[in-house]
Amino acid sequence: MSAETSAATGQFTRRRQQFRVWRGSRPFWAGLFVLLGGLPIAYFPYAHLQIGHLTLAMATTAGAGSLIIGVLLVVLGASLWYQRHVRVFAGVAAILLALVSIPVSNLGGFLIGFLFALIGGAMAVAWAPGVPPAPEPAQGTVRNAGGAPESEVAEGAPGEPEFGGVSAAPVVDVTKTADGVGEPNDLSGTSPANGANGRHSAG
Repeated sequence: MSAETSAATGQFTRRRQQFRVWRGSRPFWAGLFVLLGGLPIAYFPYAHLQIGHLTLAMATTAGAGSLIIGVLLVVLGASLWYQRHVRVFAGVAAILLALVSIPVSNLGGFLIGFLFALIGGAMAVAWAPGVPPAPEPAQGTVRNAGGAPESEVAEGAPGEPEFGGVSAAPVVDVTKTADGVGEPNDLSGTSPANGANGRHSAG
């Protein structure tokens, strides 16, 4: 295999991947079905079939209406490719044009164009852009139910600074008085409520 063949194969693969990305970001198949549905609707009223020596003309008095419906379906199909934000409008319009083509254009192009346009319009209305997957947490980091890493939760509650691994929260003791009502007693010696006034009691 020559170098030119390898380069051509690599370029073809790259083009195919780019087309796949472009196709996946828009209602591609819906636009293709709507576009294909417009072709027989616009073609059959102006076609002449040869059956032996007999020429069968399928032109109707509404041939201009069939041409308009077919061209509109082709335009809607292209719009679904290049203007995906109008997918709902284009899908509903394609469904309505497909229904109108039944009495106007030889049963919607002998039901071929009608079915293509109807299915493509339904696919356009139902299509929704994909949501990118959420990034996975790095290996070695286990997250709890709240979404925070357990290493952060295990170190201590938020709002309580730590010094040398010991929590700086004051130690509070509840002692009961004569009337049975509990009063907090701050054993840290920094609260004036225990009568220490900043001095620790000895013993």
